[in-house]
Amino acid sequence: MKKWILTLPLLAMHVPVWGQEQTGGDDDSIVIADRRLSEIIVTGLPDSLGDKAYSSTEIPIDSAQPVENILRDVPGFQQFRRSDARSANPTSQGVTLRGLGGNASSRALLILDGVPQADPFGGWVAWPGYEALALKSARITRGGGSGAEGQGAISGTIELFSDNVGDLIDLGAAYGSRNSVDADLLFGRALGQGQLTISANYARGDGFIPIIEGQRGSVDRPAEYEQAGLAVRFVAPLTDSTELQANVRAFTDDRERGFAFSENHNDGADASIRLVNRSSDWQWSALGYVQIRNFDVSFGGVADDRNSVSRVFEQYNVPSTGLGARFEVRPPVGDAIELRIGGDWRRTEGETKENFFFADNDTPRRSRRAGGSTATYGAFVEASVQASDALVLTGGGRVDFWSIDGGFRKEVELINPFPGSVRSDEQFANRSGSEFTGRGGFAYDLTDALVLRGAAYLGWRLPTLNELFRPFRVGADATAANELLEPERVKGAELGLDWDNGTVKLGITAFYNQLDNAIANVTLANGPGLFPGVGFVAAGATYSQRQNLQSIRSKGVEIDALFDLGDLVDGLTFRAGYSYVDAEVDGVGAAAPIDGFRPAQVPRHNASGTIGWEGTDGSGASLSARYIGQQFEDDVNQLSLADAFTVDGRMTLAISDRLLVETRVENLFDARVEAAISSNGIIERTFPRTFWIGLRVQIE
Repeated sequence: MKKWILTLPLLAMHVPVWGQEQTGGDDDSIVIADRRLSEIIVTGLPDSLGDKAYSSTEIPIDSAQPVENILRDVPGFQQFRRSDARSANPTSQGVTLRGLGGNASSRALLILDGVPQADPFGGWVAWPGYEALALKSARITRGGGSGAEGQGAISGTIELFSDNVGDLIDLGAAYGSRNSVDADLLFGRALGQGQLTISANYARGDGFIPIIEGQRGSVDRPAEYEQAGLAVRFVAPLTDSTELQANVRAFTDDRERGFAFSENHNDGADASIRLVNRSSDWQWSALGYVQIRNFDVSFGGVADDRNSVSRVFEQYNVPSTGLGARFEVRPPVGDAIELRIGGDWRRTEGETKENFFFADNDTPRRSRRAGGSTATYGAFVEASVQASDALVLTGGGRVDFWSIDGGFRKEVELINPFPGSVRSDEQFANRSGSEFTGRGGFAYDLTDALVLRGAAYLGWRLPTLNELFRPFRVGADATAANELLEPERVKGAELGLDWDNGTVKLGITAFYNQLDNAIANVTLANGPGLFPGVGFVAAGATYSQRQNLQSIRSKGVEIDALFDLGDLVDGLTFRAGYSYVDAEVDGVGAAAPIDGFRPAQVPRHNASGTIGWEGTDGSGASLSARYIGQQFEDDVNQLSLADAFTVDGRMTLAISDRLLVETRVENLFDARVEAAISSNGIIERTFPRTFWIGLRVQIE
């Protein structure tokens, strides 16, 4: 029987849900996560022999909570802002690991069934476009240099796997504080020998006022949101060993930032097709995909007393497209050896269309268009060897060729004295280059339960179109793009121990990373004044530009722990994670003033823990705690975001074998979790205390 999936987020814990088929260990105990403790659905080729050498965590996605919130409990996982997709600006939701942040673009490679998920224009992630009900699990591999998965894995790789849902109809609805509504649908049916899955989700809310009490003015109001997504997946065998996978998904996302002229809209559609051959000799996979995106965003300037606001900037149309393909072949080379050979291609193109210098809130004086395209072509070879019963060795390399083409920026006057006149029309020189990267590692079984592993790697990331060509504003502060940015390059090493005796799983990893040419927003001047690429910056506000830093060095420790406490109380589990990151900037030239500083938005400490109980009928309860350390808003480490401790809770009651009731609370003690602070000291917070009640029904 298909597992029951809870209506609402289980805010840090992932436990077996109502009616889920449970897996027995050697002692018939219930096991729930990570390798032995979680079944990973194989949507592509089988797991590689060499995966054992790298720091990897596998977690089930067994609740309807947003995928980004499920991933937050992985030690080292971080988005640029602490806010989630209900209140954050969508352009700030890039993902990274191991403290290699300081930029809203993703420095971790996120893929769904083999398809890269980063926005083709900006590198951020459109989280409302994912329906957790249709996903089975996630695997997070920390450390750069993805090898077979392509460029972009500066800090690690996050893989999402679709679920094989079987025949069912699963419906859920919930109501929460501030007139919030969540609803979802999961439909699965066998079609011939194939499987059709349709999933849909809808969420809306009146929102909360982001600015903290005591600093609000008459312009501040709740930040509304409305989001929806639809996905269709079809999987069918073509032969005994070859499978066809086709996916289509679309989403729409509207949010406001809590005052007039702060609305933003983001929508998109993806399609992919993949062939996978899992035969006993030659194994191979071939993938092609397309991404279509568009967003628009408005920026308002709020007076110091927060009693008036005016439109200062709008990006009214930012379309982009991503195209890509990937193939891999695993030839038969012996029982103890695995060889992976393949290549990939990705092309992105897009432009930003902007109005600025508003004469009033509706009449812009100037317009700007800027954009271009990027492309990468890569090939890889990776080999893994079972050198002995206890030792696995793995290593490989890849070569990538990249290009940045068709870059331009054009500004035009829109009103008198010279409407239509061209103020500037720049055509940027095409650029290209190549990158050689690789990775290698080992895993040695010290005992049946204890594994020693180590790895070293090189990785790289091409600047996004957003970083190259799109300026932006946060309040009165403005940041210019930089068409001359160079690719980022990472080198790193790690050493770890994994303990797994069936009821306790513990992983400890020490790491060191150096990110050269790190792209960051570097503060260059203070307003008032006119500055290139952004226009006017008011008094008290800052002017920044995206620049390549000399490097960011990051070292630290990550700990994962999972305890199956079923011997004490049937269905009881405890999971905890901790990450310590010591990161600092190596700055020269214009970035010399931030030399030795911590990168923006990177905390030193991050910890989470959850204790949960789940009965066999679906009734259960859990209590979760999360701590995030102090971090800085800005590169000069002047604006500090305080540390925060939050507690979340959940209770479920199975009314029948087909009906489940759940109550849930987010941020039980209404802790102030600071998400941003402006140059004039205005503080924005994340979601306050929120109560939910929901129902779920399953029809088979």
